[in-house]
Amino acid sequence: MNKIKFEYIWLDGYSPEQNLRSKTKILEMDSYDGDVSKLPIWAFDGSSTKQAEGHFSDLLIYPKRVYPDPARIDAYLVICEVYNPDGTPHVSNTRHKLEEDPDLWVGFEQEYVIMKDGLPLGFPENGFPAPQGPYYCAVGTGNVAGREFVEEHLDICLDAELNLSGINAEVMLGQWEYQVFAKGALKAADDLILSRYLLYRLSEEYDYIIDLHPKPVKGDWNGSGMHTNFSTKAMREIGGEKMMTEICEAFGKRHKEHMAVYGAYNEQRLTGKHETQSIDTFSYGVSDRGASIRIPASTGKTWKGHLEDRRPASNANPYLILAEIQKTLKTASF
Repeated sequence: MNKIKFEYIWLDGYSPEQNLRSKTKILEMDSYDGDVSKLPIWAFDGSSTKQAEGHFSDLLIYPKRVYPDPARIDAYLVICEVYNPDGTPHVSNTRHKLEEDPDLWVGFEQEYVIMKDGLPLGFPENGFPAPQGPYYCAVGTGNVAGREFVEEHLDICLDAELNLSGINAEVMLGQWEYQVFAKGALKAADDLILSRYLLYRLSEEYDYIIDLHPKPVKGDWNGSGMHTNFSTKAMREIGGEKMMTEICEAFGKRHKEHMAVYGAYNEQRLTGKHETQSIDTFSYGVSDRGASIRIPASTGKTWKGHLEDRRPASNANPYLILAEIQKTLKTASF
């Protein structure tokens, strides 16, 4: 019998931003084939994660998806949902709100800032670096900071069988982005959550802090978002300007509902400046990075393909984002 490590990962009860928690379970098996149904339900102390009171603190974690763990031998990473002892979903369990939809294809653009000693990596101890402009997709000393860390995170994610489709340096020095693509709503959200987990875990080795605040540096600096690209089968195969317009109009009618779950402190980022629309305004347009919904030039040319929701903040919960997108798509008249 082999001793195999399973890292159970879940979202805690902190507000307005949930944190990732995890603990390791050792199971004796001859071998493991990745079947999540073979993993047992486990428990944890909810009073230590703001999910229960001390006098009745046991909560359950149900395994939902398994990935190989590239950092350990004979090990796996397990995305879990939190349940009450009576088997009902815990109030902090946002994953269960998202319907599985294999026809919904999703691409997340996760921006983040690498922090060291209280400053974005590459910032001088006093003052600021040169104004933003030379940092986006840049190369060279002084133009980028943290590439070794970013490259290692990319490799770890690929080894964990996450479908990262790219990385790039972003507009502010010390700010980076990676893209996660998946066919299926739950798969996309799970992959994004695990990519964040691996980002945080790797930061321990470098003594970095990963900052997902949507406005990590005040002033004339870009904030951090998590642009969410999505398409349905009808958008990809049928399309048409009328369909795309009706979808955008449907999103506008539910703008407040979307903004309620699109990340904490997002009003500091969505100001109408720095490639954003104001948080109180909804707009859409072809190739318009100042709009709430951008219709990519490729989609606007053929009127088939995907749309980009530019409103989600970098710290937003992917399960809630996609659940809201699903609700809005159901209201569109196409």
